[in-house]
Amino acid sequence: MTQLPQAKNRHDYRTPDYTITDIDLTFILDASTTQVTAISRVKRLGAEDAELRLDGEDLTLLSMEIDDRPWPHYREVEGALIIGQLPETFTLKIVNEIHPDKNTALEGLYQSGEALCTQCEAEGFRHITWYLDRPDVLARFTTTIIAEQTRYPYLLSNGNRIDSGQLEDGRHWMKWEDPFPKPCYLFALVAGEFDVLRDSFKTRSGRDVALEIFVDRGNLDRADWAMTSLKNSMKWDEERFGLEYDLDIFMIVAVDFFNMGAMENKGLNVFNSKYVLAKAETATDKDYLGIEAVIGHEYFHNWTGNRVTCRDWFQLSLKEGLTVFRDQEFSSDLGSRAVNRIDNVRVMRGAQFAEDASPMAHPIRPEQVIEMNNFYTLTVYEKGSEVIRMMHTLLGEENFQKGMQLYFERHDGSAATCDDFVQAMEDASNVDLSQFRRWYSQSGTPVLTIRDDYNPELEQYTLHVTQRTPATADQKEKKPLHIPLDIELYDGEGKVIPFQHNGHPVHHVLNVTEEFQSFVFDNVYFQPVPSLLREFSAPVKLDYKWSDAQLTFLMRHARNDFARWDAAQSLMATYIKLNVARHQQDQPLSVPLHVADAFRAVLLEENSDPALMALILSLPGENEIAELFETIDPQAIAGVRESLVRLLATELADEWLAVYNASHTAEYRVDHADIGKRALKNVCLGYLAFGDAELADRLVQAQFNQANNMTDSLAAMAAAVAAQLPCRETLLAAFDERWHQDGLVMDKWFALQATSPAADVLSRVRALLSHRSFTLSNPNRIRSLIGAFASANPAAFHATDGSGYQFLVEILTDLNTRNPQVAARMIEPLIRLKRYDAGRQALMRKALEQLKGLDKLSGDLYEKISKALGA
Repeated sequence: MTQLPQAKNRHDYRTPDYTITDIDLTFILDASTTQVTAISRVKRLGAEDAELRLDGEDLTLLSMEIDDRPWPHYREVEGALIIGQLPETFTLKIVNEIHPDKNTALEGLYQSGEALCTQCEAEGFRHITWYLDRPDVLARFTTTIIAEQTRYPYLLSNGNRIDSGQLEDGRHWMKWEDPFPKPCYLFALVAGEFDVLRDSFKTRSGRDVALEIFVDRGNLDRADWAMTSLKNSMKWDEERFGLEYDLDIFMIVAVDFFNMGAMENKGLNVFNSKYVLAKAETATDKDYLGIEAVIGHEYFHNWTGNRVTCRDWFQLSLKEGLTVFRDQEFSSDLGSRAVNRIDNVRVMRGAQFAEDASPMAHPIRPEQVIEMNNFYTLTVYEKGSEVIRMMHTLLGEENFQKGMQLYFERHDGSAATCDDFVQAMEDASNVDLSQFRRWYSQSGTPVLTIRDDYNPELEQYTLHVTQRTPATADQKEKKPLHIPLDIELYDGEGKVIPFQHNGHPVHHVLNVTEEFQSFVFDNVYFQPVPSLLREFSAPVKLDYKWSDAQLTFLMRHARNDFARWDAAQSLMATYIKLNVARHQQDQPLSVPLHVADAFRAVLLEENSDPALMALILSLPGENEIAELFETIDPQAIAGVRESLVRLLATELADEWLAVYNASHTAEYRVDHADIGKRALKNVCLGYLAFGDAELADRLVQAQFNQANNMTDSLAAMAAAVAAQLPCRETLLAAFDERWHQDGLVMDKWFALQATSPAADVLSRVRALLSHRSFTLSNPNRIRSLIGAFASANPAAFHATDGSGYQFLVEILTDLNTRNPQVAARMIEPLIRLKRYDAGRQALMRKALEQLKGLDKLSGDLYEKISKALGA
């Protein structure tokens, strides 16, 4: 009988019996068989009779020596090499073989196209050699790479280049030394033939750092923006956080086959090419901004992740939540703070809240893990970032920066915990964060219920706030959290009413710490309109009985741009909920005229930020709408959303056309003003596509044919597909013919077809599996076609006949052995069965039972399936 994967618990952590202080690696590289020699300096920390247990997977042991002598006292077991009778300190030499070309899971050393590269986080180094594969073992790495020169002209690893040479048999070698101790998950190796973009950066202390970006041959003209983003990141981190880069060289390598977005290996970041390559013809504005954010994120890890790393993987949010906060601040400081904040909040409301309500619900610091790869989640990253942001809100920028400095003083060069970080913030600021710490250990999305009353005789306004966190799959009992609630009050003319109570000023961020609290404000001379949870000051759901008049008032008068957008979302949510109920009873759509008028007022505003207008005028997506309901009805949501689009398209037809015609940009520039104009123009086109069909078809074709950039080309094609315009097949075919040899561009095309509202969308997705540009071996292709269908086309995926579920079962059966990490990410929509009606639940359960019965079910899938079926 196959042993089921075992769970690990955070409270079981213990320091290792041995540590490794230095490791000297030599790779004799070949795609089919690579020989790895690892010479480690090992020191015993535990009891004298303790055995050394090294992690290892898919390795062939050739030899092992202790202090230059063969050592008989060892045994191989599944997943480990166990060595006994060891001295207190010793040199361990292990020689083993691995097979990169057979490594389809893309963990450890694997083949990406013609190149070889590594991915070691979280537990990939054990696929390279036997080692203490845990983040709290920090060693200085020296790496020598030997390979055939014509096939692998570039040999890269962490740290600084210290030596190189030629061998007589056509091979060459390169030696790298990383002076900073690091855990093995930060090890990197890349070998291949590339084009290289070179530049340099002078640090604030006057050191020159060489910058190199490696891309596949022929892609050099798509690397400039990545280099610009890297230099901006380095400059920003010095200016905002006082953090300077510490090696002589910083390298980025773009690879086509990668399970994640990018990896922050010390000095040698390996990137999914999606987050490096960009030029106007192939990349959208969203791609450009995504590249900037991800390059910033991985660079910022040099301090928040590399110089200070995680003690254990339960502390993952220590580096990821903090670094997401830093990359969000970077994007906001360089671009539009309001637009970035809205984009981040949409991810929280549309996807992270759904994760909180799923069988995989967990705190930002999980308590139990079966497969660590399953916890690279929106909760750990995005909600983790929101927890850091709340700390920043409570402490203020000055105290937050003091806390960061103290954190680095205490923990630089070591492995730390989330508690260590909060303690540094608390000690530096003298702000009590004891209750706030619950955000690290409590899962789920809190609900803030707010009711208010106004006493005109006393000129007193009171907010009554109740907080409640619903039970989650992993935790039934919840405690009150420390929630910062940012508010503002407006009088009838849109002026801000100052906060006072008992003769003292009151801060605009209220500290909600109890299950029920009332906040009283004096000298409120007018029945106020409240602006609540400004800037999304906490990752919570807000329950307040808004009137339409209040929301349209805030759309027009709120000083805070996020609040204006949020009011528009709340206004639409009111009528979406109402009309989903009407749809389910076969009643017609009902929306009062003043709702369309509120949107018209935004469209007709002068001197407004076009990027913000585009967001205010965009309806929430189907997944965001789903979070308004306990039981999700995907077809009703899709139907109502489309009806609302058609209604606004018709009511505001003249305004959409006028703004569309006024928003063109002549040349393409990656400039925030131009990005905003294009965003507004393409929102208008999206509505126009659902209006007069003949006009729409003409406008869409004209934009597609005349576009000088991918943003406008894709927007035209997206409008044609969403509205099912007659021209859509012509546009899709023309795009395919032009771009079929460029996988990254075709990912956009695949995703567009996978999210089509057409009745035959599943048949089309099935047919695209054999398209010339598609392969199940590339994670980007899988995400763009199958991931988009399952996650971003809920009406089709959740078809009442279960056909969407059965399709996903077929794909996951293949991916289970081919690439378990990607399979586990694809299964998410299928495990959330409790959110659907009984009929769908039964079909989803049947699909999960099929998968559970697979031979050699991976630990990645087992964890999610078992939690879903047990939930």
